[in-house]
Amino acid sequence: MDRVASLRRVAFKDGEFDGFLIFNHANLIYFTGFSGAAALLISKESKPTIYVYNVNYQQAKAEGKQFIVTLVRRSSDLLTLIAEQVKALKIKNLALDAVSIESWQVLAKKVRDTTKLKVQGSLVSALRKVKDSQEIEFMRKAAALTSEGMRVAYETLAPGMKEYEVAAEIEYAMRKSGSYGTAFETIVASGPYSAFPHGGCSDREIRKGDLVVVDIGATYKHYRSDMTRTIVAGKPADTQKRLYDVVKKAQDKALEAVNPNVKAKVVDAAARKVIKDAGYGQNFVHNLGHGVGLEVHEPPVLGPYSKEVLAAGNVFTVEPGIYLVDYGGIRIEDTVLLQKDGVQKLTNGPYLLSKE
Repeated sequence: MDRVASLRRVAFKDGEFDGFLIFNHANLIYFTGFSGAAALLISKESKPTIYVYNVNYQQAKAEGKQFIVTLVRRSSDLLTLIAEQVKALKIKNLALDAVSIESWQVLAKKVRDTTKLKVQGSLVSALRKVKDSQEIEFMRKAAALTSEGMRVAYETLAPGMKEYEVAAEIEYAMRKSGSYGTAFETIVASGPYSAFPHGGCSDREIRKGDLVVVDIGATYKHYRSDMTRTIVAGKPADTQKRLYDVVKKAQDKALEAVNPNVKAKVVDAAARKVIKDAGYGQNFVHNLGHGVGLEVHEPPVLGPYSKEVLAAGNVFTVEPGIYLVDYGGIRIEDTVLLQKDGVQKLTNGPYLLSKE
């Protein structure tokens, strides 16, 4: 309920809005702690209402005692129920976090004589960018589970294995240790496919000397983590070592630049300069990082065109990379927490190019 109170403070403080409607799945979890809600209606003073379909109704009543739980029956319509409640609460200006065009049109028509609608998703994303103590606790756990998965990756990966076999061992280790699931589709991209930042995971057999990009994440109580290491299947070649050292130096320089009130693009520039000076500027083809939380990609964005300013409580990735088509790629990524006195890595694990 503290999160609902926080939204009320920022959304209703100047009188522009007197109601807030939440549809986005991650936002619903953020405010309710429950994954089965279809919508959440928050007014200035009344008890918030969550709308759930029958399949989630009993669980919502058990877990959502601080909310009014409204059942959306098969014979009823979600938007009609919301419109009726908006009118009953005499909400005149309703903010929404996200909505499809079709739902917007239907809802606007149903409340056109009483209520104005406006999308204000940025208010919620601003709250979610700064993690509270409970969120940080969950994310530490997710990061520890991810780090365990990467430890197993180093132990398991070997020439002759298929990419999906390595992924299976990683995912099993994370699950066995307590992960609620993977944060995203596991990436084990070997050989030339490691040059594709989202190279996926296939039935390709890993060959001796391949660069293998391993990008994994665990979840814990809805919160996620993200971590990448690049491993050579065998003894690294000199070129591979040189590229790895450049990427590691880029990550180190970026982490040195991270502090509260620093512009995100400044951190990106610190890493990008290292890679550019080494002659691979055109081969760093993505942003330096992204926020992590209930979603694996959320604000803040750390990139050359980002307008974000970092703040204590932000959790994000730092993941420079170099990608050479037809040769391979190298990426090193950690999920980090920005605190008042500096940055702390949440993911841990070896910074080794090979287990040999």
